[in-house]
Amino acid sequence: MWMSPFLVLFHDARKVFKWDDLGGEILSIAFPAALALAADPVASLIDTAFIGHLGSVEIAAVGVAVSIINQANKVTIFPLVNITTSFVAEENSEISSKCDDGSKEVISAKVYSEEKVAEEETAKDSELEMMENGSFTSSETKGSSALSDLEASKSETVSNSSESNSKIKRGKLRIPSASTALMMGCILGILQTVFLTVLAKPLLGLMGVKAGSTMLNPALRYLTLRSLGSPAVLLSLAIQGIFRGLKDTKTPLYATAAGDLVNIILDAVFILACHWGVSGAAIAHVISQYILLLILLFKLITEVELLPPSSKHLQLSKFLKNGLWLFARVIAATFCVTLAASLAARLGSTVMAAFQVCLQVWLTSSLLADGLAIAGQAILASAFAVKDYKKAKAVAARVLQMGFVMGYGLAVVVGLGLYLGSGVFSKDKNVIRLITIGVPFVAGTQPINSVAFVLDGVNFGASDFLYSAYSMVLVAAMTIGVEFLLLKSNGFVGIWIALAIFMLLRTIAGLWRLATGTGPWCFLRASTQTMI
Repeated sequence: MWMSPFLVLFHDARKVFKWDDLGGEILSIAFPAALALAADPVASLIDTAFIGHLGSVEIAAVGVAVSIINQANKVTIFPLVNITTSFVAEENSEISSKCDDGSKEVISAKVYSEEKVAEEETAKDSELEMMENGSFTSSETKGSSALSDLEASKSETVSNSSESNSKIKRGKLRIPSASTALMMGCILGILQTVFLTVLAKPLLGLMGVKAGSTMLNPALRYLTLRSLGSPAVLLSLAIQGIFRGLKDTKTPLYATAAGDLVNIILDAVFILACHWGVSGAAIAHVISQYILLLILLFKLITEVELLPPSSKHLQLSKFLKNGLWLFARVIAATFCVTLAASLAARLGSTVMAAFQVCLQVWLTSSLLADGLAIAGQAILASAFAVKDYKKAKAVAARVLQMGFVMGYGLAVVVGLGLYLGSGVFSKDKNVIRLITIGVPFVAGTQPINSVAFVLDGVNFGASDFLYSAYSMVLVAAMTIGVEFLLLKSNGFVGIWIALAIFMLLRTIAGLWRLATGTGPWCFLRASTQTMI
C-alpha cells in the first residue's frame, strides 16, 4: 500500500473542468500568469521572425547568443523568482490569517453590541410601561443607566476595533521577503551584466562559435548589448515573484504586455527602418525591459512596504540556503538545453537556425503550463503555511489534471501551427525542411512538458527545494550522456530525441515525490492509512 498516495493524481478527476471555488481560484491566477509568461517568448519569436529575414547566419548567431542569455537568466532568475513566490505567499497567508482573526473579533463585538442594543430597547419599553403605571423605582433607574454605560463602552470598543482593522486594510503590506528579493535581484543583475560582457567571446567559443566563424561578430554584438538589460530583467522578475506570491498575476501581465509591445515596435524601427540589424534587436529588447521594470516598480510601491524596519528583518540566510538548492537544480536543467543548442551549432548554421526556431516554439508553448505551476505554487504555499492539508491535496490534484489536459491541446495547436507556419521564420528551404522534421518532437512532447512544469510548481509550493535539486541533477546526468550518444548516430533528430527523454525523466522524478507520499507530502500516506 506504500504506493497508494499516487492515487492523489486522480482525486476528484471528474471535477477537472468544473468551475467551482477551487477551479476559479486556480484559473484566476493561472490564466493571467500564462499570458504573461507567454508574452516574452512570443516577443522573442517575433524577434526571430525579424532577424530571420536578415539571413540564416544572423538568426543562427542570435540563437547561440540567446541560448547563453537564457542560461544566465535561468541560473539567476529561476531560484530568485520561485523562492520569492513561495516565501511571499507564506508570509501573506500568515498576515491574512491574523487579519481574519481580528475581523472575527470585530464581528463578534458587533454582534454582542447589537444584542445589547436590543436588550436596552426592551428595557426602555419596560421602563415606559412602568412609568405609566407609576411603579418605577430609583434602583431600576440606576440599573438602566448602568446598562446604557455598558452599551456605550461596547460600541466604543467596536468602533475602535473597526477603525484599527480598517487601518490594516488600507496600509501597505510589510513582507520581509519582498525587500530581500529586490536587493538580491539588483545585486545579481549587476553581476550578470559584468559576467556576460567580460566573458562574451569565451562563452561563444564554448558554444561552438570559434574565431573566423561568420556567426561570431553578430553573436558578439547581440550578446554584449543584451547583457546591459540584465539588472532590469532580474529586478522585474523579482517583482513578478512578489506579485505571484500575493496571487496577483494580472499586474505582471499588463506590465509585460506593455514592455513587449514596445519591444516589437522598436524592432520594426531599429531593424527595418534604421537597418541596425542584430544590434537593433538587442537595443529594442533592453529598452523594453527597463520600461517593464518601471511599470512594475511603480505599482509595487503602492502596495508593499519595500524598506524593512532594520536589516535584521531581511531574510538573506533563508534565501541563500534554499537558493543554492535551486541554483544547482537550474544549472542541471538548463545545461541540458544549452548543451543541445551547442551541439546543434556544431552541425552548422543551417541546423542551428532550424533548431533555434523549434526550440523557441517548444519553450513558448511549454511555458503556458507554467501558469498552472504558478497558481499551484502560490495556493499550495498558502495552504502549507496554515497546515490546510486537505486543500493542498485538492490543489495538487487539480493543477496536475489541468496540466495533462492542456498538454494534449498544445500538441495539436503547436503541431499544426509550426508545420503550416515554418515559412514565417525563414525563407531558406533547408531550414524549413529541418523545422518540419522537428515538428513531431516539438508537438509530441507537449503533454509531458506540461505535467513536468506543473510538477515543479507543486513541489515548490511545498518548499521541497532540496528534493527538486538532487532529482534534477540525477536526471541531467543521464540526459547529457544520451545527447552525446544520439548526436553521433542521428544528428538533428538525435538532439530532439534526447530532449524528449530529458522531459520524460524530469516528469517521473517530479511524480515520484507525490506517489510515495514522502517529504512534505507524508500527510498523504497518513490520510490513506486512516481511510484503510
